[in-house]
Amino acid sequence: MRVAMHSSSGSVDVDGFTYEWELRREPQWSDIDGWKGMAIALLQKDMQRGALLEFPPPKRLLKGLQRGRLQINDAMIARGIRAALEAGWEPGSRGKPMVFTVDADGN
Repeated sequence: MRVAMHSSSGSVDVDGFTYEWELRREPQWSDIDGWKGMAIALLQKDMQRGALLEFPPPKRLLKGLQRGRLQINDAMIARGIRAALEAGWEPGSRGKPMVFTVDADGN
């Protein structure tokens, strides 16, 4: 498993399909919602409908600690893809990207 700490995009194979991913939002403070976690956009290669994984804010930010380095790896992305598919994401369908809330591990 490779850890892509400095990378903000990549691809991962899940169950015989290739998915492209891209970091869309790093954890950030919102005056309305407080801390928001990172968001990762997904798209199955050669398909139309994307998905957006929304992660919870890191616990260290909620405790008032400084921002740490993002830890994004293939296993986390793969778990998020499987969670989105199980929740109803159909990459071959048409429409706006679907948004899925996952836990810190991508489940």
